[in-house]
Amino acid sequence: MSAEPVTVLVPHDEGEAALADIDGLELVRYDEQADALPDAAERAAVLIPGFLATTDALKLVGRCPNLRLVQLLSAGAEMWVGRLPEGVQLSDCQGAHGGVTAEWVLAATLAVLREIPPFVRAQDGGRWDQHITDTLTGKRVLLVGAGDLADQTARRMETFDVAAITRVGRRAREGVHATSELPDLLGDHDVVVLLVPLTDETRGLVDAAFLAAMPDGALLVNAARGPVVDTEALLAELRAERLRAVVDVVDPEPLPADHPLWSAPNLLITPHVGGSVPGHLERAYRVVHTQLEAVARGEDPPNLVINGY
Repeated sequence: MSAEPVTVLVPHDEGEAALADIDGLELVRYDEQADALPDAAERAAVLIPGFLATTDALKLVGRCPNLRLVQLLSAGAEMWVGRLPEGVQLSDCQGAHGGVTAEWVLAATLAVLREIPPFVRAQDGGRWDQHITDTLTGKRVLLVGAGDLADQTARRMETFDVAAITRVGRRAREGVHATSELPDLLGDHDVVVLLVPLTDETRGLVDAAFLAAMPDGALLVNAARGPVVDTEALLAELRAERLRAVVDVVDPEPLPADHPLWSAPNLLITPHVGGSVPGHLERAYRVVHTQLEAVARGEDPPNLVINGY
């Protein structure tokens, strides 16, 4: 271990408390909203941006001349990939928010299949709209993604007596199909759940051909990132009322008030809230604790982002 402590810029009191027991770190609190960083930024080796930080956070990197690592509190790293100076590593927070995001996947899927939004509108209008709805029971579910979030989602889906769960990842391995197999898999599944990070490989993955391969009445669930889906292609399928969709992320985001997605049929939109629940910082800093323990030992953090993942 280096004789000099590793200076870490931390944006939350919760972070200072959670990381205080790691020997070899100098924790310096900074204000995300302030125009200036504390003087310690001159020697900072690690910067922790705020949760769901915007592109404004990229400016902080240039104010830390000795920076070696950006440690995220979110699993999504796309905003940072390819935009850090040479020699500055990037580590994400994979494993922190998978459980609660999987909870959103289940809630959103059930809401659409059991027609909760139409029933709420009927309630608002004082109408007793009794009819048979769809169900998750017996559905064939395709998970596009094979990481922690997919594991968490599959475990929860299984309790609803789905007929099958198929996983798809970048490469084929035991229990996981390769992305290249998607054209042959899509037609055999009733629910398609997007759980991939946004990378050059996944941007626009769900295009017109992808959607056309889904069977009539199938449900698309986007818990990934907005640009994974071609918005115009999705709009075309929704307007034809051939497919259903529920999305927590959109492209563009935030969605402008006059955007046609707001009025598209068979679509439920939530405003990127999959991981935004009580305890999100506590869960994030538990993962960050493991990452910075490694840094304090002079090692790379386990969640180091390489080639966008």
